[in-house]
Amino acid sequence: MARKYKRLSPADIEVLWSRWRRGEPFVQISVVLGCERETVMRHVERAGGLPPRARRRAARHLTLAEREEISRGLAVGDGVRALARRLGRAPSTISRELERRGGAAWYRAAAAEAEAWAGGRRPKRTKLARTPRLRRVVERKLCADWSPQQITAWLKRRYPDDLTMQVSHETIYQTLYVQARGALKRELVAHLRRGPRYRRPRAAARAERGPGQLVDTVSIAERPPSADTRAVPGHWEGDLLVGKRGTQIATLVERQSRFVMLERLPAADSATVVAALARRVRRLPAALRQSLTWDRGKEMAQHRRFTVATDVRVYFCDPQSPWQRGSNENTNGLLRQYFPKGTDLSRLTQRQLDVVARKLNTRPRQTLDWKTPAEVFEASVALTD
Repeated sequence: MARKYKRLSPADIEVLWSRWRRGEPFVQISVVLGCERETVMRHVERAGGLPPRARRRAARHLTLAEREEISRGLAVGDGVRALARRLGRAPSTISRELERRGGAAWYRAAAAEAEAWAGGRRPKRTKLARTPRLRRVVERKLCADWSPQQITAWLKRRYPDDLTMQVSHETIYQTLYVQARGALKRELVAHLRRGPRYRRPRAAARAERGPGQLVDTVSIAERPPSADTRAVPGHWEGDLLVGKRGTQIATLVERQSRFVMLERLPAADSATVVAALARRVRRLPAALRQSLTWDRGKEMAQHRRFTVATDVRVYFCDPQSPWQRGSNENTNGLLRQYFPKGTDLSRLTQRQLDVVARKLNTRPRQTLDWKTPAEVFEASVALTD
């Protein structure tokens, strides 16, 4: 039986955000609160996935206790200067307070406090809303598929002495995701490499992956030093890029050249993944089969079988440390431009995947001194012949 609509109280909303930070899904939170899943979704999406900050009173503002002291002082005939001396405030602060609340004859502490608290809810306009020129530049760069971090770095170099033309990447993200801010059009979110409707806590992504079932793993700490320094070609990083539920492709990136290989996968079980990767890796020259670094996904449970088939040892990242496969993580982010989240990857042919890999491999990279991954990789192959 469907639950009836329930308006969430402030206490309910506090519970909602507490559980959201821990990565709990909408359904689980709605069960705890006794409301519909859509009610929880609306609260999260309206805030862009960002828990609202607790409201605080600035030190310069009068407190309820001070307003009560003003009210009692007025009742016994104290003047503005006497009240100011007693509270340690400027006389102008007391006089402005009385003017705002209808004058000394009508002043009441509780009503004044409620009115001041309600008036303080007016949100401050964001920098992007206050600076049209800056907003137009940010919009143009977002439309060109630049990330907020890239925009922020470019603005600092382009306008080093003009603080009005600089903005943090977090401000851009928050302005995109939080509807109430309204300075940037929500449609611009689609230009982000990962374009969800709201920010998700990291705990949610970890919860979705579930515990690994890996045995006899070799830590990345034991990987050869030549892999860490990228001095020798043939050290690879790998992962699965997931699309629509039940669809995925394998991605392999060579650490020295950033050369990418994509492999179509009909399923994500370990036997299928290991067999597909082994077929691809065996085509490489022996000198370019040094090592493979993988995340702690269950798809690599049969890593020993992969090593026997390819003579390539598999090293595993530390738990919750995808940054240890930085080249592969960056590449998967680039691939989202072609395969957004939710894409049915089972419909793609190997030829289509090869076309996308070729596009990435023929782009010049700053980290390669503006050479392409294909150029650097081909030079490595030539040296092994």
